[in-house]
Amino acid sequence: MDKRTFLKTSAALGLGSVFAAPAMAGRAGKFNAAEDLQIPLNADGTYMLPPLDYSYDALEPYIDRQTMELHHSKHHNGYVNGLNKATAMIGEAIEKNDFSLVKHWERELAFHGGGHLLHVIFWKNMGPVQGSRSALLEKYINKSFGSFDSFKRLYTAATNAVEGSGWGILGYQVGADKLVVLQAEKHHNQSQWLTIPILVCDVWEHAYYLKYQNKRGDYVNNFFHIINWEDVSARLESLVEKFA
Repeated sequence: MDKRTFLKTSAALGLGSVFAAPAMAGRAGKFNAAEDLQIPLNADGTYMLPPLDYSYDALEPYIDRQTMELHHSKHHNGYVNGLNKATAMIGEAIEKNDFSLVKHWERELAFHGGGHLLHVIFWKNMGPVQGSRSALLEKYINKSFGSFDSFKRLYTAATNAVEGSGWGILGYQVGADKLVVLQAEKHHNQSQWLTIPILVCDVWEHAYYLKYQNKRGDYVNNFFHIINWEDVSARLESLVEKFA
């Protein structure tokens, strides 16, 4: 297998089997499952930093422009670069049949891959217009948590309680056909396989510290003012159609 083929197959299989990540093409408009449930790639098969669908100041006053610009252009881009480096080094190990550093590069692949793919979902989960939750999303929230208020209390509490850096996640559990709330430490620890994120909240400090300092709870509460419910609804609908 040459390196170009390896890059493409790892993109499609190695990481895409865990996260359903949208390929933001920098366009505004309604979520399109056929286009958006893809991992964003460059023409050569390497991973890319997708542009946002909105300006860096579009989420103010809840998330400030400076935080958004640094978060997207520096932090997220760092995960993309790290993921491409790890993918290339694993491809090189295959070519040379030298797996002496495989443990290191597999860890890098998981860490940077988790960071990249969760951020791809995160940017789409937010927007200056919230839209409405679909009837199907309401049905699954009620079935899984009892009510939207119960879900919100659980999601807020779980996200606030993430130890150190990580994420609060609402995911669709394939097979059980229900929604679950999870915590993720860093980007990949405490993962639950076959649970696909549809709503994620980044609680690494770089996501909120410039505006909120150590007040993570205020940031998480305000996150609910900028959730793009049409995006979350469409993610669930596409998964239910495929797996339920």
